[in-house]
Amino acid sequence: MGKVVRLYWGYMVAAALVVAWSQQWALPVIVALSASVSAYIAFQVPASCGAVNRDGRTYCRNNAYGLLMGCTNRQHRWQKLKMIFLRSKLGSLSRSVFPTAKEKFNGALAVGGLLSAVAAVIVPVVTGG
Repeated sequence: MGKVVRLYWGYMVAAALVVAWSQQWALPVIVALSASVSAYIAFQVPASCGAVNRDGRTYCRNNAYGLLMGCTNRQHRWQKLKMIFLRSKLGSLSRSVFPTAKEKFNGALAVGGLLSAVAAVIVPVVTGG
């Protein structure tokens, strides 16, 4: 049970974030939950590596943690992060970061967490609350 909680705590935080928005919790709590969800998805969620193999056509299927991190292969650890900053690699970034439906769902959660954090900061400024 402890291993399951340690691996998937971010999904519980995402559920708490939905509750926080629906029940209008304090904005610092919403920002903290949003940042936690985004960090969990980017760096800790169990996923497949997805880094481009040496042949340039296939992707690594080893286990990894986080959508932005690679597997235990030293070269794969930084390959996905480098793809974000190299414009010519942007197309292969989407294929390597989101190879399966699970990673696409996790990516949607990460984007939702970031949008939630931005909204939690901007909404009070705009509404004057």
